[in-house]
Amino acid sequence: AEEAMQHYTSIFPDGRIRTLRRYTEHEGPAGTLKHGRFVLQGQEMIAMDSHGDHNFGFSEGLSLQVLCDGQVDVDRYWDALSDGGSTGQCGWLKDRFGVSWQVVPKGIADWLGSGDAAGRDRAFQALLGMTKLDVAALKAAHDGAPRVTPSPRRM
Repeated sequence: AEEAMQHYTSIFPDGRIRTLRRYTEHEGPAGTLKHGRFVLQGQEMIAMDSHGDHNFGFSEGLSLQVLCDGQVDVDRYWDALSDGGSTGQCGWLKDRFGVSWQVVPKGIADWLGSGDAAGRDRAFQALLGMTKLDVAALKAAHDGAPRVTPSPRRM
């Protein structure tokens, strides 16, 4: 749990670990994390290690969503969170700890919830063909505009 907390707080600006409480010799495996609190983007989180076998793990039934300002943020969070994990369709990934994340642009709710049914459908179809999301392509699909590929910089 502590390794995950350190990893997550290194990825998110202003991420920080608030408290770490460790098991004592008589409570569990001495030194492992009994209870830790950390903050990601203003959201309080709790993590803990357990010495008991609970016969469950993480699933996509719970995911954390990262709303990104643009492609640079999508790329940065996607690369950092998927490192050592696995990627899926539509902006979903599992990190190295098995936690599911959705790395999406802030505009996605507008594009997929638009009153323009044709635009909404185009954006959804574009989304289905992606793993890491392409913000410009999603917006262009919604707007019905051709996706313009930037020309390479000239030296």
